[in-house]
Amino acid sequence: MRKGPAVTALEHPRQGERRLRVLVVDDSAVMCRLIADGLSREADLEVVGTALDAFVARELILERAPDVLTLDLEMPRLDGLTFLRTLMAHHPMPVIVVSSLTPAGSSAAVAALRAGAVDVLAKPPAAGRAELTAGLVARLRALRTSPPARFQAGARQETAHRQRPLVQPARGLVVMGASTGGIQVIEGLLSRLPENLPPVAIVQHMPRPFTRNFAERLDQVTGLRVVEVVDGEALLPGHAYVAPGDRHLLVESGVTTLQARLSEDPQVHHQRPSVDVLFASAARVRGRAVVGVLLTGMGKDGAEGLGTLRRSGATTIAQSEASSVVFGMPGEAIARNAAVHVAAWPDMPALICEAFEQAGRRAGRSHSGFDGP
Repeated sequence: MRKGPAVTALEHPRQGERRLRVLVVDDSAVMCRLIADGLSREADLEVVGTALDAFVARELILERAPDVLTLDLEMPRLDGLTFLRTLMAHHPMPVIVVSSLTPAGSSAAVAALRAGAVDVLAKPPAAGRAELTAGLVARLRALRTSPPARFQAGARQETAHRQRPLVQPARGLVVMGASTGGIQVIEGLLSRLPENLPPVAIVQHMPRPFTRNFAERLDQVTGLRVVEVVDGEALLPGHAYVAPGDRHLLVESGVTTLQARLSEDPQVHHQRPSVDVLFASAARVRGRAVVGVLLTGMGKDGAEGLGTLRRSGATTIAQSEASSVVFGMPGEAIARNAAVHVAAWPDMPALICEAFEQAGRRAGRSHSGFDGP
């Protein structure tokens, strides 16, 4: 595939401007028609074609110049993941993956997100296909208002850039929330954080079992022990805990350690797990330094919770617009004055470590009876 332009911002069309152009790629003619018909009903979207395999998709990309692709990963002749990697190397553009919920499909979906796809939706049974269309429409509109993605593949070469071990680690907790575009950012962050960091609790908006595959991948490529959390699990330093894709994650103070609690309570901001639920629970933790991190994503989940964390005395960090795939969640938090720091994600590990170093020094002075500056 010939070299193409970099991804450009997709803004809401003003009067007379063209609609957002979408190419649908799926090996099922029925699924292609379902997605195309659903998107074509929206006045601001235009389906410029459908493709049943990667080779037809390649020709349509060059011929019709779509702004965004929806992509199935299980295709004949050339699988979707290989096609995606080639596309990102030679003609980068926003891609939303539509994948099956089988174990193989879930694993491929996480690999696709690491390769540059901005989001993933699960292929539903026939009864849930209206929900799939609604999810795609929402994500396409979120991409229209987003700046170019700044995450570069080379940034995942983590080991040389890991933060030094904390000299005075505080008793603490890190809580992170992300949605669209968050997979690569979370991997980059965890890969750069020291291995003696306090426990990290993570909400990433994605379906189950995608979250399990996501946790397994993070465990393989970062220096932390990463698991999909289970109810009642103790949260330990040097570990990261990913919320399951259909449960809220809360943290609670146990007798000697923090503990995870999972909940089937209703969705918050149309999400379960919800970042707001995690952040609100972390704000109730006492006797520990807490750092809250709100990353790229559509909507406003996490904005209220980040404000609650800041008012509780936590250090709060929101991702900058220039480094976000979709600025919705962090942008809403910044507008509410919920963020102590606004930073590109590569600058966050140093901010997180400094917060715990400072808390550790304060605790050391308190224990020694020294209350000076």
